[in-house]
Amino acid sequence: MAGDVFVFFSKNRQSVKLLNWDTDGFLLYQKRLERGSFEMPRKNADMGYYELSWETFSFIMSGVSLDSVRFRKRYRMRFMSI
Repeated sequence: MAGDVFVFFSKNRQSVKLLNWDTDGFLLYQKRLERGSFEMPRKNADMGYYELSWETFSFIMSGVSLDSVRFRKRYRMRFMSI
């Protein structure tokens, strides 16, 4: 209920499902590739699960290789909760 989105990849990484809580129920989104597969991010052994930024998730969904992506240092405003 905190606004997190849970992402599940199939074994062959050709399909992905996203589970999100809406204000009155769950939303389930699915994307299946006709050819190719989704790239998995590197797992952080300390956490035991993946935690992705929106940019990284967007690259995975678009088919961009994560090895070739390099984020430049830029100023980013933090969102404040009211």
